[in-house]
Amino acid sequence: MASDRMIVIGFRGTEPVQIRDWLTDAVTPPVPGPAGTGYIHHGFGEALESIFPTVRDGLADLRDREQSVWFTGHSLGGALAMLAGCRMYLEEPQLRADGVYTFGQPRTCDRLLATACNKGFKDRLYRFVNNNDIVPQMPPEPAFTHVESLRYIDSEGKVHTTLPFVPGLVDRVGGMTADAFAPASDGVRDHFMNNYVRALERNLA
Repeated sequence: MASDRMIVIGFRGTEPVQIRDWLTDAVTPPVPGPAGTGYIHHGFGEALESIFPTVRDGLADLRDREQSVWFTGHSLGGALAMLAGCRMYLEEPQLRADGVYTFGQPRTCDRLLATACNKGFKDRLYRFVNNNDIVPQMPPEPAFTHVESLRYIDSEGKVHTTLPFVPGLVDRVGGMTADAFAPASDGVRDHFMNNYVRALERNLA
C-alpha cells in the first residue's frame, strides 16, 4: 500500500494447520544472514529469497517522495517482515524501513543478527506476542532467537512492554486454563490474527 506519505509492505502469514510444514526444516543447517551477518532459519531464508527481488524493486519504484516505509506481517509473514527489514538495513540502506511491526512471529535468526537488528531499528521494531501463542516459541532456542522490543498481550488483552517472569508465568497459566474444555488448544487460538486485532483495538480504545 502506498500514498504520498507512507508505504506499508505486508507479508502474508500462513494457516495454523500449516505451521508444522514450514518449521520441519528447522533441523537443517541454517543459512548465512543478510550481508553475511550471523545466520537465519533455512525455511524462512528460502521463502524471503523467493520474493525479495519483487519487494526491493517495488519499493524502489514506489518510494519517490521520501515516504516513510513500514514492514509488517503475521506468523510466517512476521518472520519475513523482520528478515526483509533487516536485509534492507544491511544491504539496501537507501531503502531501509522506518519500522517493523510483527504479530505472532517465530524465531528467525541467531543472536548476532538479532543484535544487528536491535541496533538498526532501535525503538522502531515492535514484536507483538499474544499470551500463549505457540508460534513465537518456535523454532527452539538457543539455535534461534528473537529481536528485542517485545509487546506482550496478557490474558486480559492488555499490552505490556515488560513483564517480570513470575507475573508472566501466572498470566500464561491463567490464559491456558481460561477454556476448561480445550486448554491444550490455547496456544493455537492465541495465534489467530483476529485475536491480536481485538486486543489492540481494546488498548486503543
